[in-house]
Amino acid sequence: MEPILDIFPKKKSKEKPKELLHIIVDKREKNSLVYSYLIENEVNPEFKMLKVADYIVGSIGIERKTISDFISSMINKRLFKQLHELKQYPKQLLIIEGYEEKDFYENSFNENVIRGMVLSVILEYRIPVIFTKNSEDTAKYLKSLAKRENKPNKEIGLKFKKKVYSKNEMLQLIIEGFPGIGPNLAKELLRKFKTLKNIINADIAELSKIKKLGNKKAKLIKEITGMRYSD
Repeated sequence: MEPILDIFPKKKSKEKPKELLHIIVDKREKNSLVYSYLIENEVNPEFKMLKVADYIVGSIGIERKTISDFISSMINKRLFKQLHELKQYPKQLLIIEGYEEKDFYENSFNENVIRGMVLSVILEYRIPVIFTKNSEDTAKYLKSLAKRENKPNKEIGLKFKKKVYSKNEMLQLIIEGFPGIGPNLAKELLRKFKTLKNIINADIAELSKIKKLGNKKAKLIKEITGMRYSD
């Protein structure tokens, strides 16, 4: 007996559309390659004008910097302000993109100063740092974060603003611009010497009396404050 053919079309089961992961992206990041790689990795970037941070994943505020931007923001002191502002988020993260040891240290900037700044971000500001190879690697890290923080808060980044600093905070930010000096040590210097002028005019022996500063950092402060600017 031949089998009976089923001539009636079977109902196709409706596949539930795949829910894309959600990340809030600062509009100024739209031209970066990270955005393209996020799309490729099935992430739904939502653009907003963020006053603080470049990306928001769940409750995490993320600042992304290329190697050159990280170094230039150290030199012009922009980095310290950004780190202070980033602390408004419940969780924070700094991504340094394009890390290759050879490229990272092949510049006119002292490599120990760079290491000191990275350690200061982690230990003084208590902000985790991730080094990524390139834009694609950054996008993959962001996707992994989005999987962990799968309940996006679309409003969290909108309530944070550029900070208006008090006179004390402005003084502290200037002192934090010196290599190896984080928030706590900056406060200690200002409590001891009261003014920037007093810190600059103090000799190495006076500066070295602050235990956490030590002779090496005291010498570096004197060296930097005595440098001549050249175009």
